[in-house]
Amino acid sequence: MKIAYLGPQASFTQLAASQIFPENELIAESSILDCFNAVKNGEVDKAVVPLENSIEGTVSMTLDYLYDFENIFIQTEAIMPISHQLMMHPANEDFSKIISHPQALAQTFHFRFNHYKNTLTQDYSSTSAAAKLVSENPQEKWAAIANSYAAKLYGLKVIHKNIQDFEQNHTKFIIISKKRTSLNLNFPKSSEKTSLLVTLPEDHAGGLHQVLSVFAWRKMNLSKIESRTMKKNLGNYFFFINVASEWHPVLSENALEELRLFGADIKFIGHYNEYILED
Repeated sequence: MKIAYLGPQASFTQLAASQIFPENELIAESSILDCFNAVKNGEVDKAVVPLENSIEGTVSMTLDYLYDFENIFIQTEAIMPISHQLMMHPANEDFSKIISHPQALAQTFHFRFNHYKNTLTQDYSSTSAAAKLVSENPQEKWAAIANSYAAKLYGLKVIHKNIQDFEQNHTKFIIISKKRTSLNLNFPKSSEKTSLLVTLPEDHAGGLHQVLSVFAWRKMNLSKIESRTMKKNLGNYFFFINVASEWHPVLSENALEELRLFGADIKFIGHYNEYILED
């Protein structure tokens, strides 16, 4: 199989993909959108993309593309510990700018404030791309925030280890595919869930309460509910909902049917397991 991942090489997503698909061909893509398009166009069988970080929350682009792309499903979810390192080119003694992915910069805010308060920062497409950029430009006094594998791959020296603001820093990655079936992995299973995208017919008082009550009276536990703008008009949102339970053919389908009866649009994007990856 061909598996796309948010690259370039040595990204956290590649580290997750390498654990999940050790025997398959991994193909780096430059953006989350490219990963979705690769699946849609049949260039790859599946793709691994980040969904949520324990410090910075949901990766909004991933949610938006799950809404925008038809017939792409979540097959499984994997949680991996995240550790950030500050690195620079070995030819340099100091630096004047720190480059990394916006999420990595946010996850190391307190460290940077305490140690490099006046140092400029620059957003980049991924942590590994930032490391690669620093390695290719020794004439520039730049540093990157990335993982240890990126430092080794691109020949950078690590000057500070484990700089994330919170020790319990984890990222959830999802495997997306055009196949609706779930994917079982040989890792510890932590939960089972169903993911839905719910769009209300109009913005009206009590609309969200109607959605929640459908699950509440059936005693179906919601482990996550998050709103995202539909990018049309102010007040137009869709809701990303995780139902934390086994899929019951009668109970679950009846809940979806009740939602449709009051005009909600339901997009089923997967029933799957969540696993814990190694550090």
